[in-house]
Amino acid sequence: MQPRNMSMSGVVDLAAVKAAGEAKQKAEQTRADAARGGGDAGAAGAARLIFDVDEAGFEQEVLQRSAEVPVVIDFWAEWCEPCKQLSPLLDRLAGEYAGRFVLAKIDVEANQLLFQQFGVQSIPAVFAVVAGQALPLFQGSAPEAQIRQVLDQLVQVAEQRFGIVGAPIDPAAAGADAAGAQGAEAPEQPAGPYDSALGAAHQALDEGDLGGAIQAYKNVLSDDPGNEEAKAGLAQAELLRRVQDLDPQQVRKTAAESPADAAAQIAAADLDLVGGHVEDAFGRLIDTVKRTAGDDREAARLRLLELFEVIGADDPRVTAARMALSRALF
Repeated sequence: MQPRNMSMSGVVDLAAVKAAGEAKQKAEQTRADAARGGGDAGAAGAARLIFDVDEAGFEQEVLQRSAEVPVVIDFWAEWCEPCKQLSPLLDRLAGEYAGRFVLAKIDVEANQLLFQQFGVQSIPAVFAVVAGQALPLFQGSAPEAQIRQVLDQLVQVAEQRFGIVGAPIDPAAAGADAAGAQGAEAPEQPAGPYDSALGAAHQALDEGDLGGAIQAYKNVLSDDPGNEEAKAGLAQAELLRRVQDLDPQQVRKTAAESPADAAAQIAAADLDLVGGHVEDAFGRLIDTVKRTAGDDREAARLRLLELFEVIGADDPRVTAARMALSRALF
């Protein structure tokens, strides 16, 4: 059977995800470490990205985790011969993708309720959960190239629609050597290749040179698009530049009088965030997504993702807002 196109249509709301998260920067570092490690180190990293799930642990292991990283679900059974071909391939891809998704394995014989809730008709069957939303990926065997295409689309949808990038997995939390780690000092990290450029960008931001800071952050991102420190700095600098010439009273008056005016609500949300009213900013944009359509709706959604970058993925308010956004979109 051919993998289905990842259009995100017909998703099923499974449950609200509780606020939880790890810093996006840690996720990026985990992927970088796995990519640099290779060989046995890469295999060990892959093992931490693959886990068995039962009905008792489904909410924590799948639903909660899906607010931070796409969770791919492999429905299998011991008697299923095609499963024995597909499962090792998914295991290998989980390692190669190095944290851009995690792989949950569900034995349908031992978890009939989950089997029924997902509407699985035959196995192997592969689903994904993103921000608490379940969607079918494909059923039966499929060529590796097509599976990769589906996974690429899944990762893209998770990042572009929900701002979810990478696995919030701390290798130290895997359980090994916890006693030895207690009281030990973290090894000093070598300077990164962009430390001087980032330092200059931070200094420009501190001095109020917003144009210089924006350009400096963009220079780093042109060479290293995944640099989380540069992403956060750029989002902050662009926010400050957007609000510096605004008349707060007029912006808030317009927003109050025109709740369906997307541009007015977006400007007011920027002021909310700069003023420290994080939940008000997020709620305003989510309400705008609900009220509007087309370009206005997309503009509100994209601004919300930009504000997520300012606050940081480890903030529970961002996790909660991602879930609210997913409900507003569907």
